[in-house]
Amino acid sequence: MQKLRGLCLGQEEFPQQIIDWIEQNNLWNLWVPKAYGGLELSLPEGLKKLRSLAQIDGSLGWTVTLCSGANFFIGNLEGKVANEIFGDQERTVCFGGSGGVFGVADKFGDGYTITGTWKYATGAPYLTHFTLNAKIQEGGKDLLLDNGDPMIRSFVLKREDVRVVKDWDAMGLKATATHSFEVKSKWVHGKYSFIYNDLHLPHSIFKIPFSVFADLTLWVNYMGMAAYILEEAQKLSIPDVPLDKLLATITSADQSAMGFATHVQTLVESDGEVPESLVAKIHEEASNVVESLSHEIIALYPFLGIRAAREDHPLNQGFRDYFTATQHHIFSKLGRRNGGRR
Repeated sequence: MQKLRGLCLGQEEFPQQIIDWIEQNNLWNLWVPKAYGGLELSLPEGLKKLRSLAQIDGSLGWTVTLCSGANFFIGNLEGKVANEIFGDQERTVCFGGSGGVFGVADKFGDGYTITGTWKYATGAPYLTHFTLNAKIQEGGKDLLLDNGDPMIRSFVLKREDVRVVKDWDAMGLKATATHSFEVKSKWVHGKYSFIYNDLHLPHSIFKIPFSVFADLTLWVNYMGMAAYILEEAQKLSIPDVPLDKLLATITSADQSAMGFATHVQTLVESDGEVPESLVAKIHEEASNVVESLSHEIIALYPFLGIRAAREDHPLNQGFRDYFTATQHHIFSKLGRRNGGRR
C-alpha cells in the first residue's frame, strides 16, 4: 500500500491506478457478505483496514470508508433488490451519497417521484449507485409520523438517474470528489427504498446500530490521518519537535476504538443489543479524541517549518485533509450544536 502514498497529492480525483487497486482488493465491499462477492469483514477487521488506508492517504481512507459504508446498506435492501444489484460478482458496485434530507419523494403508484439536490456525495465520480434521504409526500403534501415528524425514507438510484454537480472545492480531501448531485422528477419503484433499521440479511454486522457503525468507521479515519501527519513530521528529523503528545493520543485512541469495536462485535454475535448507554459513550469518546487530536496537530504544526506550508508537501496535504475531515457533522462542534447539520 505504501506505493500509493503521494499519488493523490494535488489531484482532484483518484488516478486510475488507485481505482484499479481499490477494485482489485474489493475494498468497496468490506462489509458485504461473501455470498454477494464481498469480504464480509468483522467490525474490528474492517476498522483496522480503514485506519491503515487513511494513514496512506486521507482521501483514500475517507472515500473507501464512506463508499463501503454505503454498500453496507445491502443489509437493508429487499432480497430481490440485493440480488439484482450485487448478484453479478463480476460487476463493480459502489454506493455513495448523502445523509442529509435535501429533497422530497412524492408517493405515486408503486413508487415515488424524487426531486432535490443533495450535498456531499463522497466519491461521486466513482459511484455506480447514489443513496439519498427524502421527505415522503403524497399529492405534494408531507406525510407525517404519529409524533408529527415528517416521514423520511432512504433510496438507492442508478448513476444514470442523477446529475453530478461538480462543486467540491474544500481545501483538503480533494480526491474524494465529494460533489453534490441532483435528481429531477425521477420515478423510482418503492422496492428501491429502505429504512436504516429494517434488516433483510441475518449477518451480525448489520445488527450494529448505524450511528455506532458511522462513529467508529469515521473515528479511525481521524487516527489514520493524524498518524500520517506524525509519520511525515518524523521524516523531517527536526530537533526538539514535540511529537510525543500526538503519538500518545493516537496510541490511546487506537486502543479505545478497537476495544469498543471488539465489545460491539461480541454483543451482536451473541444476538445481544447494543445499549443506548454504550452508543452514547462511543460517540462521546470519539468526539473527545478528535478534539484532542486537533489540539495536538495544531500545537505541532508551527514546529515543522516552511516545508509543511508548501502545497506540494505531504505534511501540508495531511494538515488540509485532517481539518477538512473535522468539518463532517458527526464530530464537529458546529454539528453537535445544531443537531447534526453541516
